[in-house]
Amino acid sequence: MSVEIEKGCVMVTGASRGIGAAIALGLARAGYRVGCLSRSGEMPQISGVTPEIAERFYAAACDVSRPEQLAKTFAEITQRTGQPVVGLVNNAGIHSQGRIETIEEREFKNVMDVNAYSVLAASQSIYPFLLERKSGLIVNIGSFFDKLGVKQHLTYCATKAAVAAMTRCMAVEWGNKGIRVLNVAPGYVMTDFNRDQIEKGPLADYLSKRIPAGVAGQAQDIGNFVTSLFVLNSPYMTGETIYIDGAHGILQ
Repeated sequence: MSVEIEKGCVMVTGASRGIGAAIALGLARAGYRVGCLSRSGEMPQISGVTPEIAERFYAAACDVSRPEQLAKTFAEITQRTGQPVVGLVNNAGIHSQGRIETIEEREFKNVMDVNAYSVLAASQSIYPFLLERKSGLIVNIGSFFDKLGVKQHLTYCATKAAVAAMTRCMAVEWGNKGIRVLNVAPGYVMTDFNRDQIEKGPLADYLSKRIPAGVAGQAQDIGNFVTSLFVLNSPYMTGETIYIDGAHGILQ
């Protein structure tokens, strides 16, 4: 693949594995330099990464719930790429499951920190870069759980509902500064972490009946869609939650 026109740099949190790695790959293929933030600081672990694509990845270790680390990392990656920052993908997140009566304060606050506060912290840290150019796109990765009542998932659902609400508020407050904000809310997506559960067992049986197509999504489905939002650059599209769940969430 040959990239002739530089399109700028997009920062992606949680980019070393799964959906984050797929998003990073899609953006790099589309001509963007990609700041790949993760706790480990590893390069995106995904097939299809050619040497030319790897050159477009700028991996860095960062705790995305720590504003001072985010600001420092964004500045360092921007200097390394030599390209203007044109966007951010808030993908980093963790899962939580348990009966409501057993949820502990420490766990609830930790999941809220990683899944919701990190979206605020990263968006605040990227804001000066986007404000300088009077343009940019922030894509938050939520979940279709934000609109569902799911047993034993109160904490996770609450954090993803918060992401959707923050998306709307940021879009309204930053719209006159040329900054757009969207929330992409996936349904069940197969990654290396959940492959065994999705391919066989009770969850696989449930998804085969619940998802109209009978199969879960792939990480690249999300990567391709998020990439398209940057490539299409539709100025009037902001503040929305876009569900990409194979119609799972609307099936009656």
